[in-house]
Amino acid sequence: MIIAVVDGMGGGIGSQIIALLRQDLPQDIKIYALGTNSTATSNMMKEKANKGATGENAILYNVKKVDVIVGSLGIVIPNCMMGEITPKIAEAIASCSARKILIPIIDNEDITVLGIEKKPLFLAIKDAIDKIKALL
Repeated sequence: MIIAVVDGMGGGIGSQIIALLRQDLPQDIKIYALGTNSTATSNMMKEKANKGATGENAILYNVKKVDVIVGSLGIVIPNCMMGEITPKIAEAIASCSARKILIPIIDNEDITVLGIEKKPLFLAIKDAIDKIKALL
C-alpha cells in the first residue's frame, strides 16, 4: 500500500500525520510526502516518509499512483492554504481513484463546515490513522 500525505505551508499537519503513521503501521507501508512547497515537503520527510515531492506537477503525477491520500479537507478546495492548493491540485486529488481521508480543518475564512464534531487536531489525526488501519 502507498499512502500520500499532502500538505502545504509549513507541513505541520502532514508531519504529524506521517509521524503517527510510522508509529502505528507496518514499516513496509510506503508513505509519500507531497508538499505544495519545499518547506512542507522537507518537514514531512523528517518524519521518515519514503519519498517526497514538491509542487503542483509532482502532486498531479503522484496522486494517480497511490492507494490512499491523507490531508486536511483544504486539499480538495481550490485556493486553500493561502492559495497553495491550486484548482488543478484540488481537482486531481478529488477525482483520482485513491481513497481520500480528510481531516476537517480549513484555513479559508470563507468556508464553514457544519455537522462535524470539534476536537483537538491530534485526535482528528488519530481518527484518520484509525481509518487507514481499517483499510489494511
